[in-house]
Amino acid sequence: MEQHSQGLKVMVIDDSKTIRRTAETLLKKVGCDVVTAVDGFDALAKIADTHPRIIFVDIMMPRLDGYQTCALIKNNSAFKSTPVIMLSSKDGLFDKAKGRIVGSDQYLTKPFSKEELLGAIKAHVPDFAPVEPVS
Repeated sequence: MEQHSQGLKVMVIDDSKTIRRTAETLLKKVGCDVVTAVDGFDALAKIADTHPRIIFVDIMMPRLDGYQTCALIKNNSAFKSTPVIMLSSKDGLFDKAKGRIVGSDQYLTKPFSKEELLGAIKAHVPDFAPVEPVS
């Protein structure tokens, strides 16, 4: 039964190396297969190749921001049902509303906890079963 999440493909798009590394470390510990991207353009190229089951995207990024990236993902028929979780250091109502308008499924404020990250995955990928780390 534990094999469910082995290789659950998760994409983390953030221009911050620290955020990418933190999310990747947390997610790999519970058995996810993590793909990272430094910005929206990088992500769009990788999404078509990797077909992630869920995508976490930072809002504030150079070149193509999180809103534009989310809108492009959601406007593509192959990926419109893929959950997109917005990540932002801003906790404003406007940002959350704008995220909803472009089709994001959830909004997490940075810094996020392991529980928040896993909670978002469990909420949008119902068959996800995290692997418990052996202590």
